[in-house]
Amino acid sequence: MSALEVLDDFNTSHFLEKQSSRREFLGFCGRMAVMLGLAESAIPQVAAALQEAARRRPSVIWLEFQDCAGNSESFLRAESPSVGQAVLQSISLDYHETIMAAAGHRAEEARDTALQENSGQVIVVVEGSIPTADDGVYCTVAGKTALQILEEVEPHAAAFVAVGTCASFGGLPLARPNPTGAVALERVVGKPVINLPGCPANPDVIMGLLVHNLIFGRLPDLDRQKRPLFAYGKRIHDTCERRPHYDAGQYALEFDDYGARQGYCLYKLGCKGPETYNVCASMRWNGRASWPVKAGHPCIGCSEEAFWDRFTPFYERLPNVSGFGVEQSADDIGKMLVGVTAAGLAAHAAYAWAVRRADKKAAEMTAREKAARKKAIREAEGESE
Repeated sequence: MSALEVLDDFNTSHFLEKQSSRREFLGFCGRMAVMLGLAESAIPQVAAALQEAARRRPSVIWLEFQDCAGNSESFLRAESPSVGQAVLQSISLDYHETIMAAAGHRAEEARDTALQENSGQVIVVVEGSIPTADDGVYCTVAGKTALQILEEVEPHAAAFVAVGTCASFGGLPLARPNPTGAVALERVVGKPVINLPGCPANPDVIMGLLVHNLIFGRLPDLDRQKRPLFAYGKRIHDTCERRPHYDAGQYALEFDDYGARQGYCLYKLGCKGPETYNVCASMRWNGRASWPVKAGHPCIGCSEEAFWDRFTPFYERLPNVSGFGVEQSADDIGKMLVGVTAAGLAAHAAYAWAVRRADKKAAEMTAREKAARKKAIREAEGESE
């Protein structure tokens, strides 16, 4: 399904009530519960929160500055079109340059109207870094610089969400020599900022943040870089499916050698997974089908601050990685106990197991709801007779 078809579907009514989509919706609620560390018994609570949001539809303004629109693309491809549909029917996405139908003056009028009507309640999503050199002239929208736009929007915002590494940390535009004076969003606004870094950010993380806010009515716990711990609390290295090969001292040394073909660890080809915090390995992309390391490319650490300057050249290995026990020296890893390898494999399998349990729970809930509807119909028909 194309992005345009997805956008057309956003306007269809009674989506959450459609039987064919109900199971997908509950399955999505299950995955959100797993990601947020909730028990599968919380699935009804997640579903109720989204359905309540669909009634009041909080206003969201999505701004794009120095970016490639990769996070917008990632968001539109979230799990399946129906999931994106469910979430976007739970919010009022009042402004997004890339996907909105309006253009020019009408687009800017729509943004201004949404800000005035929802002042103090607006969730402002920012994609891309903010140039500050030469008064910010290196990024302008409708004749206004990114700095000017943020100055106008901030008084109406409840909070900001920096989506992607460019908005969170400055990203590639900030890398030396940084000719545009690019900075992270939190450098130029005073209201609370939540960072969701990644090139791009995983769409389920974006949705997980929304779901957390709907359920708990507050911002999630954050790390020192203002990233939500539910998504950035573990290293990619700890949940990677290639981790057992690392523990066993099995490495690909070239991209086309025997180790690469056997799925061995990419650490010696420059993988930055041991120093990168994200959910890439456990949540993946495109229906949880794959992610860069599974596809054979080392992690470049894109969700970390100043990753371009810190981790280049990307295909050179990190120095010896410090961590727990097995990581004393990558060259001597094969000497460790088999039990540790099993532990690494178990860490990767835990999320998949929890998601399967949540999917099963969603299927059971759907079946019960269907049976209840049939019973109600039979009883209504009996009364009419």
